[in-house]
Amino acid sequence: MYHFREFAETGGMVSYGIDPADVVRQVGVYAGRVLKGAKPAELPVVQASKLEFVINMKTAKALGLDVPFGLSAASDEVIE
Repeated sequence: MYHFREFAETGGMVSYGIDPADVVRQVGVYAGRVLKGAKPAELPVVQASKLEFVINMKTAKALGLDVPFGLSAASDEVIE
């Protein structure tokens, strides 16, 4: 189990973590607020709002594991 989808794309079986594009967007919003005059100390703390769950079925099959349908249906992406 990994925290970035790139690990699942390159052979890891499962990843569950932040969407890097969403985090970059949030950083841009924060930077924009600071550039418009907001005080950084007064800005709220923000957590990642979008998480991705990716399953690599090729790796699961290579390990001899059967992934339940409910788990694959709940994933954001299944890599065949």
